[in-house]
Amino acid sequence: MSTPQPPQAAPASGEGSPDARQLRTVLITVSLALMSVIASVSGLNVAQTHMAVEFGASQNTVLWIINIYTLALAALLLPLGAIGDRLGRKPMLLAGLGFFGVATVVSALAPTAEVMIAARVASGIGAAMIMPITLAVITSTFPEEQRDKAIGVWTGVAGGSGILGMFLSALLVDVASWRWLFALPVALILAALAMTAKSVPNSRETSAHRFDTAGALLSTLAVTGLIFVLQEGPEHGWTAPVTLISLAVGLLAAIGFVAWELQRHDNALLDVRLFRERGLSGGSITLLVVFGVQAGIGVVLFPFFQAVLGWSGLLSTAAMMPMAVMMMATSGLAPKLAAGIGSRSTMAAGIALAGLGLVLMALLVSAKGGYLSILPGLLVMGLGMGLSMTPSTTAITASLPRAKQGVASALNDVTREFGTALGVALLGALLANGYRSAIDNRLHGIPQGTADTARDGVANAVEAAGNAGPHAQDLLHAAQQSFVDGWQQSMWAGAAVMGALLVYIVFRGPKNTTPAVTAEAETAETLAAR
Repeated sequence: MSTPQPPQAAPASGEGSPDARQLRTVLITVSLALMSVIASVSGLNVAQTHMAVEFGASQNTVLWIINIYTLALAALLLPLGAIGDRLGRKPMLLAGLGFFGVATVVSALAPTAEVMIAARVASGIGAAMIMPITLAVITSTFPEEQRDKAIGVWTGVAGGSGILGMFLSALLVDVASWRWLFALPVALILAALAMTAKSVPNSRETSAHRFDTAGALLSTLAVTGLIFVLQEGPEHGWTAPVTLISLAVGLLAAIGFVAWELQRHDNALLDVRLFRERGLSGGSITLLVVFGVQAGIGVVLFPFFQAVLGWSGLLSTAAMMPMAVMMMATSGLAPKLAAGIGSRSTMAAGIALAGLGLVLMALLVSAKGGYLSILPGLLVMGLGMGLSMTPSTTAITASLPRAKQGVASALNDVTREFGTALGVALLGALLANGYRSAIDNRLHGIPQGTADTARDGVANAVEAAGNAGPHAQDLLHAAQQSFVDGWQQSMWAGAAVMGALLVYIVFRGPKNTTPAVTAEAETAETLAAR
């Protein structure tokens, strides 16, 4: 009985192996496309008050404008990544860029909140067509000896573009209008479109099996339900009916997806049996935790900059740049380190450094010390995250056949989105609970109404202090110190999670292989298949 071979990626006819110059152009192209998607995730965060005023919208509606993009993106990554494998990665990237560009222009011109929400849904769909293909193009185009370096650049862009996008968006909002923040993604899209059409080679999967439609629908439903819970749970309450129903739908769909995929085997959208491999499971868990901690740090940092230090949104975003720069730089260096000490050792070193950064921030942070009290922790965290992201991404993409790189890339991206939502929800909740617990013991002598307002959050307390008369300084000091207490709780929790991840990777992480060993193994597999 013959064993069915996995489908092979078929290059477009007439296209030879790309030379070094074309490979550089391909890497720049997919990086620009990826930047446009990531920048659109975080850009609107700096324009919440502007949208609320212009649209006459509630805070809940504004949050939907922001979150619906991420929800649509995360939900459709796996199906659209698989479709891109089949139809061709270059056509899928061109179509996604065009669709995303049109939706972004509509967002910039939207006259009402309803139109804005619809445009953001369309943007999310376009982003889901782009994001997995950018990484799949790298893994299917670059030769083995150069692939890890290219993935290092990709992970650096993925990790740092959100902060860079927020900074440029805040700058545009300050000097022009919030609608101009869409100019950055549009410019990136236009450049990526032209370069994709000219330089990106095509590759696709040739499969004798039909597309796994049921698996695609189940994965979409599962991701939608679970991401919705993480986004809306803090707003509606974790025991609210809508939260519990969404959780039940998401969990049932996820269970159904796993059961269905186990039956499909070679025809599965995602062969879940591959999670038994250390590379896929270790890489996925690492990205989940690392991106969760990164997103949670953002939730903690911005109130610290704005409410405790009194900084503007633009200056607060600029203060995040050292971590982003360090992350992007070390993501490119990670493949060289992995070539010397192995991928698992590189991942473990990065995780340990990221955990150390959290510990430094927990120990050194103070309202009096200001930005300098957290800068060492930010730099060490950026260093560690950059080192851990690249080998984690490589471990995921290497676990699936090259013909399934759209799915592998989509799985990588879904993991990031889940981690981001989870980190915001959990670290944000820890910060809020720590703040409320700490400030309760510092409000003696403060009028009841003012004290109740202060309990809602540090920003509320700072605003209430303006009308607190002789109690203003006491209230301001109490709120700032209580926020620092909450900060420390969330940082220690993040450090504990990173410690647990470090233990897991040391004992159960991907095999400690180097690129040379991986290349030999791939050659052996190819000869065996023949």
